[in-house]
Parts: sequence; structure tokens; C-alpha cells
Amino acid sequence: MMALFLCCVLLLSLAVVMSVNADMKLDCKSDFVTLVWTESESEADTSLFRLGSCLPTSLTPTQAVFSVNLNDCDFRRLVSGNQLIYTNDLIYISSPDSVIRPYAHPVVCAYERPKDWYPLIYDPEFNTYGQEDLVFNFGIMNADFSGPAESTSFPLGSIIPIMASVEQQSHQPLLLLLEECVASSTPQLLPESNIYPIITNKGCLVDSKVTRSKFEPRQRPSEIHLSLQAFRFAQQNEVYIHCNLVAWDPNGLDNTKKACQYVKDKGWELLDDPAYSGLCNCCDSSCGSRKTRSASLRTDRVQNAVLGPLAITDS
Repeated sequence: MMALFLCCVLLLSLAVVMSVNADMKLDCKSDFVTLVWTESESEADTSLFRLGSCLPTSLTPTQAVFSVNLNDCDFRRLVSGNQLIYTNDLIYISSPDSVIRPYAHPVVCAYERPKDWYPLIYDPEFNTYGQEDLVFNFGIMNADFSGPAESTSFPLGSIIPIMASVEQQSHQPLLLLLEECVASSTPQLLPESNIYPIITNKGCLVDSKVTRSKFEPRQRPSEIHLSLQAFRFAQQNEVYIHCNLVAWDPNGLDNTKKACQYVKDKGWELLDDPAYSGLCNCCDSSCGSRKTRSASLRTDRVQNAVLGPLAITDS
């Protein structure tokens, strides 16, 4: 499925932990990963390690081994330039009475993107990403959203038209949502990256509270149009927009699957049906997880996508 393997692992401790003598080895193959965590002088319980949502595939008292497919374990995928990047976290969940605190290590596998990974339509204004039986589109549009933009340069304070869509093919009808979006001055999101939140809290357009950014009325459920006010970020003229695109059951909106924006003098409003804007009440606090739906009704697909670089100019 994937071509040349470039680099495989980035290890950064995300929590201050007690002294642990350990070694982590990561082998990134074309479509699966083997990760071996070895404890030499520690009281850690190797059964409490997780790679994303996956349990170890084999265990010894000092070693946790994961041999998993890149499509499993909640690996996050990012297509950026000529790289295809998969990220996850190795987590030690720790029991409440343990002397060892929970901790985590990021896990990164990076590959050269095969030329046939997705059809390049307009670069860098418009990208297409394939995932199973769905095709996601994410791009910069012209002012009336009728076609791709001819330029990625925008005056400070102007409107950047962004469109995301999912091609359903033989799939049941789907609703396209933007779950999370952030701006960064880098094409890859790393633990040390500076970010500016645009959409957070499972679909809340927080940028609409302080700017002219807004969702445009839908033309069809499988598309979403975002008018984003251009801004300069982290003293840089170039900005990258990173988003999680979600394809979801149109009849399954709740406080974790929604598109909400802030309307002056009205408050938070649900894009798809203002009568149910109560789903947006959590946007100023925390939008918690929903009760698990029947597996036969679950239709969500998540695609990580990035736009940029966008040039923000003074005039």
C-alpha cells in the first residue's frame, strides 16, 4: 500500500514519571507496526501498557509487545506535502495504588507518500484523501465556493473560503463535520508546535466568538463550508490549517457530533438545525462523550487533513 519507508519513531516523554529503566523499539513496516517496550529495573506492570486503544499482543514480566495494523489502534493519519505520517501514543495507564504514575510516549511512523495515494487535483489549494470506501476532499475555494481558489495568498482580515466534503460512493448518506481545527506555523503538528484553536470541543467554531469566521449554510449534507477570517499566527506570514474531518450519520447529531457557531446577540447556534442549538450549550465548557450507539448504526469515519502553506499579507 505504501512506498518508501523514511523514518519511524519520535520519542518524547509527556509526563514526569518516576525513574524507569526502559527501552522502546519501533519497526514501521508498509502497513503494520511492531513496538517492543522493555522494562529492566521497574515495578511497572507490562499488562497496563496500551498502544492507542490496543492491548499488548504478547507479554512477559519485563516486556510489552504490540504487532498491529496501521488501520487499528486509533492511529491518526496526516498527509502533509510528500509525507504520509501515522501517529499514536504508547500509554501506561497505572493502577490507582501504584507507585508509578501514568505516562505516555508519542509514536510516529513517517513514509514517503506514494504518487497514487490520492489524486492531486490542485496543489496546494485542494487535496483529496482516500479512506476505505470514502473519499474526503479538503481545499481552499474561490469567494462563492464555486471552484478551487487560484491563490493561497490572503490579505490580513480577509475571508478564507474553506470547503470539506466526503464522496459517499455506495455508502449510506453521510453528514460531513469538522470535529477539530487548529492553525499552526508548521505543516506537521508536533508536541512543541504552537497552535491557534479554530474549532474545538467536538465541533464548536470558537474562532467565531472573536472574529467574522462562520459556517456557511449547507448546500448538501456531505459538504461543509467555512469562512475563516485571515490572521497572522505566531509572528509568521505562513499558516497551515489542520483539521479532523468526520463523516457521520445525519440522524445522529449530539453534543459530540455537531457543527456550532457563535452568533452575536444570540449565542451558540447549531448549523444544521437552530431549533436544536441546545446541543451547543457545552461549547463554553466541555462536550462529553455520548453513550455508545449500536455498532450497526456507527458510521463515523475520521480523516486528518492539512491545508497550506497559506500566505497572510498586510495588504
